[in-house]
Amino acid sequence: MYVESEMVKTESVAPVSVDVDALRALPARRPAEPSARASRIQWDLIAADRYEVRIAGETVGFIDVVGAVYVVLSGRRYDRAEEIAQTLVWSTATTALDQFRARG
Repeated sequence: MYVESEMVKTESVAPVSVDVDALRALPARRPAEPSARASRIQWDLIAADRYEVRIAGETVGFIDVVGAVYVVLSGRRYDRAEEIAQTLVWSTATTALDQFRARG
């Protein structure tokens, strides 16, 4: 079975310039201090650049450290988690998971 379609001309994208010095000026993100055991939001380092986040004892998501950026993923299992935010601030990352869970 063959399907014919029109050729679509794609627009060329201009190259993006990156200020290497600005990237080097970003702080390293290693590792977040362990959460206080009395805290409602808990996290543990589970891989070199990955945290598992729990709220009230239930896994609600993960935070990946990509360079200086915290990538926030919501879901009980990492392989099915969906990205919900990116931030440079740890507390914003954990709050994003808390707020996303409250909405859901």
